[in-house]
Formats: sequence, structure tokens, C-alpha cells
Amino acid sequence: DLRQKLISGLLKAVEKRPVSVAAVEAVADRVEGMLQDRPEKEMSTDEVGRVVMDELKRLDKVAYVRFASVYRQFRDIGEFMSELKDLLNAKE
Repeated sequence: DLRQKLISGLLKAVEKRPVSVAAVEAVADRVEGMLQDRPEKEMSTDEVGRVVMDELKRLDKVAYVRFASVYRQFRDIGEFMSELKDLLNAKE
């Protein structure tokens, strides 16, 4: 079930972060709603991952980095640092 997979992945990303279960469920609701609104009713894993990362970037930066590190499977520390720099520059 997509919703359960989403919530499970989100809960891992927000573990020990000040993010409520309600906020996690709201992200899952928005992703599901986005899927239902699409005419083709199919969304690739890459598309779902990008949407979830966008949601987490707004919700909690640490959770975003955790999720992105698993989802994007950074090849090396340089790639990971590049992502962190982009995130920090976006805050300014």
C-alpha cells in the first residue's frame, strides 16, 4: 500500500525530530491527492520521491537530508556536501 510505504519512510526520516504524526500524515495525504488528481493515475517512484523531498524540505530540513541521503543514494561525500550547501544557500 502506497500510503503505508510513504508513512513508514517519512517516520524514519523524522525520527527524533519535532515533527508530529499528523504532519507526516498530511504529507502522505498531499502525495496521495496529487496522485489522484493526475489523469494517468500512475506516478513513478522517482516522481514520488521528488514530491516527498519537496514536502520534507518545507517541513524539516534534517528530515529532508535524511530522506534525500537514502532516496538519492549519494555516491560520495562530495555529492552529499553539495546537496547540503544548496540547502543552506536556499535558506539565505
